[in-house]
Amino acid sequence: MATLQREAEIRRTTKETDILVRLNLDGTGETDIDTGVGFFDHMLDAFGRHGLFDLTVHATGDLQVDAHHTVEDAGIVLGQAFAQALGDKRGIRRYGSLALPMDETLVLAAVDFSGRGALFWDVDVPAGMLGAFDTSLGKEFFIAFAANAQATLHVRELAGENSHHILEAAFKACARAVRQATEIDPRAAHDLPTTKGLL
Repeated sequence: MATLQREAEIRRTTKETDILVRLNLDGTGETDIDTGVGFFDHMLDAFGRHGLFDLTVHATGDLQVDAHHTVEDAGIVLGQAFAQALGDKRGIRRYGSLALPMDETLVLAAVDFSGRGALFWDVDVPAGMLGAFDTSLGKEFFIAFAANAQATLHVRELAGENSHHILEAAFKACARAVRQATEIDPRAAHDLPTTKGLL
């Protein structure tokens, strides 16, 4: 039986950004990230490595304005890549969750690839800049990702003080929750994980 190729390549070009994403859900965590925003590169690298997704994200954007459009549009395209790579979602576990500790920080992420994209964010990140990355952009990224991946995503900060730790824990927790949810369940490899017959 042929192995299902759960991969996607999507390019999105607007007057503000040019984003290319390549994704392999069944990879080993190899990443090739270049967005022009150092902290965001660090977060996407962590997302790929902790999710064991082979992930390329190349982005050019209007960084002379700020990083908002680059970060948000990367979330859009990455979400679209997940939706495309998952296909009809047959055989996936559908749900994933993890509480991830990082020093003083503890962040919970829970995801359902339900077909109903929405973010529920209860993360108190101190306002400020991490290099060229405004800390408010973490939420903007995950709004775009969840909507376009057609996933219900909850992210909740249970403890934390340091902005870098809080956002990094959020990205890593989401990556590991998404990894769980998108893995093929060998006990139900040909079934849809729903009573509706459609996800």
